[in-house]
Amino acid sequence: MDEIEKIENQTSKIIVTGAIIGALTGIGTAYLLAKNAEKEGKELAINSGQGLKLGLLILGMLRQILKLEG
Repeated sequence: MDEIEKIENQTSKIIVTGAIIGALTGIGTAYLLAKNAEKEGKELAINSGQGLKLGLLILGMLRQILKLEG
């Protein structure tokens, strides 16, 4: 196996691992939000302001992850 194939294989493994971690994190977050809303007797709803805050938090987290590499 030459060097290019090794790099492509490693990249594929990293992408698949990241996708699995992201999916599990998303499922866990949705579960916790639903349980919290159920416990408080409220309907689960996220307004645009909360969505924007969440998006900015995720972008900040991604920036920190990218800084780990460098």
